[in-house]
Amino acid sequence: MLHSHLTTLNAVSLILNAFKDQGLSSDALLAGSGISPADLSRADTRITTNQEMLVCANAVALRRDIGLELGRRMHVSSYGMLGYALLTSATFGDALRLALRYPALLGTLFELSLEQDGERVWFAASDYRENPAMAVFNIEFCLVSLKVICDDLLGRPLPLLGARFEYPAPDYQARYSERFECPLQFAATTNAFAFDRRWLDQPLPLADAITHQAMAERCRKQNLEFTGRQAWLGRIRQLLTAQLDAAPGLEGLAEQMNCSARTLRRHLKDLGCSYQELLDELRFERAKQMLCEDQVPIYRIAEALGFSETASFRHAFIRWSGVAPSQFRP
Repeated sequence: MLHSHLTTLNAVSLILNAFKDQGLSSDALLAGSGISPADLSRADTRITTNQEMLVCANAVALRRDIGLELGRRMHVSSYGMLGYALLTSATFGDALRLALRYPALLGTLFELSLEQDGERVWFAASDYRENPAMAVFNIEFCLVSLKVICDDLLGRPLPLLGARFEYPAPDYQARYSERFECPLQFAATTNAFAFDRRWLDQPLPLADAITHQAMAERCRKQNLEFTGRQAWLGRIRQLLTAQLDAAPGLEGLAEQMNCSARTLRRHLKDLGCSYQELLDELRFERAKQMLCEDQVPIYRIAEALGFSETASFRHAFIRWSGVAPSQFRP
């Protein structure tokens, strides 16, 4: 599935740091993502969630339980202005409701909700629509990081009453008890953890009405800008996806977007990417899909992606993934 959402480099940086002690170079983790070491040094760099997931997939291939570790490192301060708006909220419930208002700023791949269940409240993550192979990783990362946010807001661990996961228990189930100190249920109907509803009224230790008002307003403006960029990038990706066999070029795409090539180039630069990078990303995604269909010859895939020669496609695929197309096939 193609991703039109933009996000920060927070998760990628966490992954690189998690493997740093093992002596693993960043090249292995960034392989095929289109993210360069130079990108990591720019605080305003934005990447697509597809790029983020490619790095995550590289990490999972090296360590299957990495989602639990990365979530543990995702503190509330990782969310910039939104993090400070949450910390300065009046109550725990106010902070959680504010977080749910701005999912784009959280960078989540889920629909988050607070669900009342008698005296319990379930903090749930649902409606996952991304790569099924990465579902367990993303659920682990999401729920553990949400628990860390809750602990950071309160200034102490939030006591949990239970945690549920939609998939069967993994062979590293014991590590879940380290992250969720409560009864665990696997193969459940939802992904969520529960706490006593009385915590929603708990005043936060860092509450500050004036700072909160200023931060909340900045979050509102940032969310408008962020979602506007996502919609704009989504339109570009939609147009390119329909023309992979005969890409229109920068000027042709600009005409289709009803703007000048100069304007299109500037907007793409502001988004931290270029026309060629977007085209390569979409070609890579489509190539992986077609390679999983055994009946499609590699030369046909090359033609469908607009390559005049099979050799050119093969070289490009090696650059994107680190392996030849024939080696990528299951």
